[in-house]
Formats: sequence, structure tokens, C-alpha cells
Amino acid sequence: MLRHLDIRDMLIIDRLELAFQPGLNVLTGETGAGKSILLDSLGFVLGWRGRADLVRAGAEQGEVVAEFDLPPGHPALAVLEEAGLPASEQLILRRINTPEGRKTAWVNDRRVSGDVLRALSDVLVELHGQQDDRGLLDPKNHRTMLDEFGNLAPLRVSVVAAWRAKSAAAKMLAAAEGRLAEMKDEEEFLRHGVAELRKLAPEPGEEAELDTRRRLMQGAEKLREDVAQAIAALGLNGAEGAMGDAQRWLDGVVEHAEGRLELPLAALERALVELGEAQAGIASFAERLEFNPAELEMAEERLFALRGLARKHNVLADDLASLADTLGARLTALDGGEAEIAELLEARDVADATYSVAAAKLTAARGKAALKLDKAMAAELAPLKMDRAVFETCREPATPGPDGVDTITFTVATNPGAPSGPLNRIASGGELSRFLLALKVCLTAEAAGLTMIFDEIDRGVGGATADAVGRRLAALADGGQVLVVTHSPQVAALGTHHWRVVKSVVNGATFSRVEPLSVDQRVNEVARMVAGDTVTDAARNAARELLKGAL
Repeated sequence: MLRHLDIRDMLIIDRLELAFQPGLNVLTGETGAGKSILLDSLGFVLGWRGRADLVRAGAEQGEVVAEFDLPPGHPALAVLEEAGLPASEQLILRRINTPEGRKTAWVNDRRVSGDVLRALSDVLVELHGQQDDRGLLDPKNHRTMLDEFGNLAPLRVSVVAAWRAKSAAAKMLAAAEGRLAEMKDEEEFLRHGVAELRKLAPEPGEEAELDTRRRLMQGAEKLREDVAQAIAALGLNGAEGAMGDAQRWLDGVVEHAEGRLELPLAALERALVELGEAQAGIASFAERLEFNPAELEMAEERLFALRGLARKHNVLADDLASLADTLGARLTALDGGEAEIAELLEARDVADATYSVAAAKLTAARGKAALKLDKAMAAELAPLKMDRAVFETCREPATPGPDGVDTITFTVATNPGAPSGPLNRIASGGELSRFLLALKVCLTAEAAGLTMIFDEIDRGVGGATADAVGRRLAALADGGQVLVVTHSPQVAALGTHHWRVVKSVVNGATFSRVEPLSVDQRVNEVARMVAGDTVTDAARNAARELLKGAL
């Protein structure tokens, strides 16, 4: 709950410190005294979008600090954790504004964005009034409110999950159908291309090997002559014979050479070995030069076929093998596409059925919650002197989505037999105030740790009705915290804590201040609210009578 509010240099407030308490906190004062400035300042530190000219004239900047107490498990702790901010039982929000409109905010001394402030404000404070546009009067929010009232979060989670699965299944099916349609457009090309490539069966590196072989065969005649001469030069009638003769001649005299021929003979022997290896290599090459003339024709035909197919597909000849694999995979996908579509159709149907079941359960639960809410509203309206009014939660079919298949609208009929319609169009100012209060009581019956602010929610009512409004506010504040800005003495008298907002002029400058009221001061303030500018003894007696329960 809100513990402290520190305001500096905001509009006509130079410095203001307020320490709020649990229960019903009442703020009263003359019209224009500055009550709305308090709410504007609180909204500013909570990140609400409002007026831009908040800085007091002549000040360098305006600043608002709000301190909240967070009980264990408060939803604000989850917001802090998600934002990576330190969390404790004490939460301090601070925000400054310059005359140029530059805003800077901190949470527990960590700088944050306005989005973080607004996320925290959603679980810290609710502001309501006759022009309530933060939720109760907006039909877009009624479905969420009903779900929260009925504790339908688990069912909503199931519907959201089922909707996501349904959407994912539909998207996968559409993508597969698109791919299949594209492949069908190129089916003829795929089948012809795959057949052509499989028939040729290209291998990586084959083009270079064929080109080398072809050139070798093309020059084979000239090569054979040269190789034959080389073989003859190295054979028995050439180098081999001469070296053999030399070896035999030297073997005959080696024993008379006193060791001087041993090294030359060893070198000669090695030369004969190397000569033998050279002869073997040349002979092998010579064998390759022997080919059937048809072999050259076959090599040229295949080489031309490889290069022609590579040009056709605009790839390198070495890439034809991988292209064959790629086109083959696409053809396989095409041939299996119908089976894939059938499986995805079945998956989509299952997802659709799952969503329909989850949405139907949520719809049924909403129907029960609607009846419960209507009954609770009837019980709340009676003490507010609106026992003849009818509140109804209407459900209409909606386009399926993650929130289900229902549109929820809160409608009212102020008198039996009168047409029903939206809250803000059917009810008068005073009736609307009471409808909003009753609805808030019903919707926050189990809310914890939420500070509720009612801005002149009692406008347009008086007497016993105002007393009933005050009692509902007091009941709503029991165990929690409610701040109410009021002009009704009946409501003010039921507050557990009372502040008066006063406007004064000092040295030609207008300032607003807030004063906590003692018992006697409360009597005088309530008497002023009863009698107006002139407070009489009768008004004071009336005020004491109203304050009997609080004093």
C-alpha cells in the first residue's frame, strides 16, 4: 500500500509530504484547492500519461517520490524481478520532470523507463471516478475483469496455449501447401533434370580427368615415337647394355685395384637400379599410350556431355553431382508432399478440436462467473439505494482468438422494464458513481495489496445514498487501503484518516498544502462541507453526529 508521497515543485505545490495509512483515507477541500494536483502528481510518478505542464513556474524541475509497502507475494515483486530490479518489502518510485518536458524515473535507485513504471502501477494503484477510462467503463476490458472475478486464469492459459498450437498448425499446413504448389509448378523440370543427371551419373573431378586423358590420347602417336626411342636408348642396346659391359669389365680388375674401384662399382650398381626404375615407369606410360581409337571418341563424348549439362544448369561440371542430389531431394519431397499435407491436415484438425474444447470450457465458466457477478452486483446495489436497477453481464459470440470466442460487456438498466445499455450511456452521474463503486467492490473482493483511489465517486449523490456510498468505501478499505477525494460530508465522516487540501496566496504566489486533521479539525471541516462558507453551531452538531462512529 501507499505509505508516503513526497511532492516538490509541481504546479502550485512547492513542497508536500504525506504519510498515508491503511483503511479509508479521505481528502477534502474547496473546489480548486489542489486535490486534483495530488492525483496528477501520483499519476506522474506511476508513469500515467497526463498533462505535460506539471512543473511549478520558476522551478528547475518537479519531483515526486512515492513509497509503497509490499507484502510477501505482492504482484509488484514479479514485475521487479522481470525488469531485473532489486526487490524488497519497501518500494520507492522517484520521477522528475523539467519545464521542457524531459522525464527521468528511478525504482529503488535504479533508472527505469516509463513502461516499467506503468507495469508497476497496474498492480499498485487503481484510480476510479465518474470519467473512469482506466478499465471499468471500457468494454474492451470487461472480458478480462470477468475472468479475474471468476478466477478463470487456468482456463485462459489453456485457451491461449491451444490457440497458439492451432495457429502454428495452420501456419505449417499453409507453408507445406505453398511449397508443394511451387514444386508442382516445376515438377516437369525436376523429373527431367533428375533423370538426365542420374543417367549421366557425373562424379566430382571427372571433367579434369577426362580432359587430361583426351589430350593424352590426342598426342599419343608422337608420344609413342619418342617413348619408343627413349626405351631403346635405355635398353640392352643402349645405356643398360653399356653400363652392364662397364660393370663386367670393372669386376675383372677390381681385385687388382686395391679397393679404389669399390665405390665406383657401388655407384654403378645404384645407377643400374635407378635405370631399371626409369625403364619400368617409361614402359607403364607406354602402355597407357596404347588405346582403342573408339576410346578417344567415348571420352570426348562424355566430356562434351558433362560440359553441356553444366552449362544448361549454370553450374560447374564438378557441381553436377551435388546438383543431382539437390534435385533428387526436391523430387522426393514432391513425391512425399501429398502424404505430408495429409499429416498436417490431421494435425491442424486435432489442434482445432483442442482449441474448440478449451474455448467451450472457458465460455461455460464465463457464463457461470457472469451469473455470479450479476448476483453480487444486485447485492451491492441494494445498499446504494439502487435496488431497482439491473446489472447484467452480456456474452456474445466473437471471432475466435487467444482470449476465446466470447465478447463480454457490462450493461445496466436503471429501472425495471427500461432498456439496458453500456454503463456510461445509460446511467446518470450519480447512478454511474454507484454502479462503478459496486462493480469495484465485487471485482476487488479478493484483491490484496492494491491501493484504490476514488476521485469524487460520490458526485451527484447525497443524504442516505451518500452515506451508503461512504459505507461501501469503508468496507472496501477494510484490510486494505482506499483514498477518496470527496465533497460529501457523509463520506468524509466515515474515513479513518482525514486530510484537508488548502490553497493560499503568499507574496503573490499561489500554493497548495495538505493538512492532516485532528478530531476538532475534522468536526469543523465536515461542518463546512455541510453548511458551506458559514459554519454554524447546527452544522457542527450535524458534523459531530456524522462523525460519531469515527471519533
